[in-house]
Amino acid sequence: MQSYGLLIDNRYCTGCRSCEVACRNERELSLGQWGIKVLELKPFKLADGKHWEHRYVPVPTAECDLCGERVASGEQPSCVMHCLASVIEYGTLEDLAGIMAEKGEMTSIFIP
Repeated sequence: MQSYGLLIDNRYCTGCRSCEVACRNERELSLGQWGIKVLELKPFKLADGKHWEHRYVPVPTAECDLCGERVASGEQPSCVMHCLASVIEYGTLEDLAGIMAEKGEMTSIFIP
């Protein structure tokens, strides 16, 4: 049996929080509950002293079940479908590992 997960490309998240809203609506989560939460790394100066970095990082929580009902009916998880920057991908761990190897840095795989 294959295992599934989410691949998150942290280089391009814009912090729009569409994934958070889609998840909350899909799972009918109450205020303060998150299936996926976008964290913000405030601007900080890089080691070279010339450049700055500011990132948003989508992080699935323990509430995430990869939208089991949606996936069972052939649909993508809600966060994947609604991600405006297309930084979240759903698939088998084998496929996601291959994509991660191609993309290189700043990617992560979430396994519920």
